[in-house]
Amino acid sequence: MENPSAKGQLFALVDVNNFYVSCERVFNPALENRPVIVLSNNDGCAIARSNEVKALGVKMGMPWFQMEGLARQHNIVALSSNYALYAEMSSRVVSILRGYSPTLKCIPSMRASLI
Repeated sequence: MENPSAKGQLFALVDVNNFYVSCERVFNPALENRPVIVLSNNDGCAIARSNEVKALGVKMGMPWFQMEGLARQHNIVALSSNYALYAEMSSRVVSILRGYSPTLKCIPSMRASLI
């Protein structure tokens, strides 16, 4: 049954692919098309992976010590997380999206928003 309160409404989920890696690539274009991984606080485990790293089989949350050999073998660029950068870039994305919909609802995440 159709929800009468939703009639005429349009919803969209906006998700930025590999958000943390994408943010890093904005400010360092030399990372484009290279395997890049962003590590958690204290460089403990993978929290973001480029498509190139995903293709090598590195899983989200994989500890750095388990992938260190693979990283050397495939010249993976390993970066420490920069949450201040990601928060700023998230704010920029949300600002752009608000131009399309002043009723933007943000999911508590830096990576996705609903319009």
